[in-house]
Amino acid sequence: MGQFEKFGPGLLPTQDQSVLSTNYLQWNDRNGENFADFAQQYLPELYEQEVERFGNRTLSGFLRMVGAEMPMTSDQVIWSEQNRLHIGYNDVSKSGNVFTVDMATPPNEVVIRQNQTFVVYDPVNEVTLRGLVTSAPNPGTPGQITFEALPYTEADWNSLQDTGLKMFVYGSDFAKGTEGMEGSVTPTFTQFSNRPIIIKDKYLVNGSDTAQIGWVEVATEDGTSGFLWYMKAESETRLRYEDYLEMAMVESVKADPNGALAQANFPNGSGAGTQGMFAAIRERGNVYSQFSGAANPGSGALGDFDAILQELDLQGAIEENMLFLDRATALDFDDMIAAQAGGGYNATSAASYGLFDNEAEMALNFGFSGFRRGSYDFYKTDWKYLNDASTRGMVNDIKGVMIPAGTSTVYDQMLGSNIRRPFLHVRYRASETDDRRMKSWITGSVGGAYTSSLDAMEVHYLSERCLCVQAANNFVLFVD
Repeated sequence: MGQFEKFGPGLLPTQDQSVLSTNYLQWNDRNGENFADFAQQYLPELYEQEVERFGNRTLSGFLRMVGAEMPMTSDQVIWSEQNRLHIGYNDVSKSGNVFTVDMATPPNEVVIRQNQTFVVYDPVNEVTLRGLVTSAPNPGTPGQITFEALPYTEADWNSLQDTGLKMFVYGSDFAKGTEGMEGSVTPTFTQFSNRPIIIKDKYLVNGSDTAQIGWVEVATEDGTSGFLWYMKAESETRLRYEDYLEMAMVESVKADPNGALAQANFPNGSGAGTQGMFAAIRERGNVYSQFSGAANPGSGALGDFDAILQELDLQGAIEENMLFLDRATALDFDDMIAAQAGGGYNATSAASYGLFDNEAEMALNFGFSGFRRGSYDFYKTDWKYLNDASTRGMVNDIKGVMIPAGTSTVYDQMLGSNIRRPFLHVRYRASETDDRRMKSWITGSVGGAYTSSLDAMEVHYLSERCLCVQAANNFVLFVD
């Protein structure tokens, strides 16, 4: 009588669909036999869709909201910004009727002339006097200039301290039948410049891996959706690179052209690095530390904010400004505004949340997207870059930035005329034959490209760009 042979040691099929220890196939080796990757009695349930556990992971979009992108043909961009129309001096001293202006501190131009009238202020004694320049200014010691003057309402200047005085010109006063004003004031401007950096990246997949297709259903951050296989990694590389384009414009700094980094890695003399937004604001703008909205959400926080408004008054006094904040600082501003409404809903109070369309029967909205203080309007939004745990949210030293809305008038060296530009904008290298705003090309011998003997597909990315931060004196950087 015949019998069935076993399909390997310990493996015996059954007449019906019974689950036994002797009749199932498995992926792992059993008794030395190689059943790896062969089969399994109960196949796993496989989800084709990715789980977006970090939500939208991209960080770019900030510069598109507040600025623009414009081409340029040079490896340097230069712009000029107006200086103040009226000039005051902080470090003025006197001896009798002789005043000395220190040229070592800005502004470095003296516009004081004979027969001009001026205001002088003593911050120690809190005394203000007005005087007339009675002699033409003369050079004093290097970096100084002297002139004689008499007060209008006092016999002398003895009510003022001898040092630490402040002064500014407000007009002139001439006797009848006299000559006109001697000399003139030549308007000056301040030049700034920046240079583009070359940002590169690459994605590589070898030819063998392209033949092993593994499908994944995705909904990517750039708006595309559907099924991808090995190009899924290329898609994320491109998204990451696009984030780098913006992050580099925000974070970059210029290297010392004579330093080790520039000398070793940029021997052609082009320099290294570019000035990003944070560096420009720290150098030419306003930096405010430890905003106390959450710690002291009442009048203390409002006092902090009013100090910022006073600084804006001293600068361009641009009425509309945008606040891009991290989560903690955004809540500080919400607390500051909510404190002005009594800290909650009050049906009998005119300063209640009812003014913000919050009825008593509905949940209160404790978030504010805009507010007005003094003569300024502010529009507030979260900046994801400052909250992301793998970027600035990990460092947590930058709390937010305030950017003026609108455009500024500057003198363009290439055009030879005044033009209007957004305060914050990107310049990228481009010509009629090559646009380096965002280049992408494929090399290798896989994926339709046959440019080399490399058994792989290489996707290359390149951009050459820089950021122009104009009128940085109107920007505010919030730091820890």
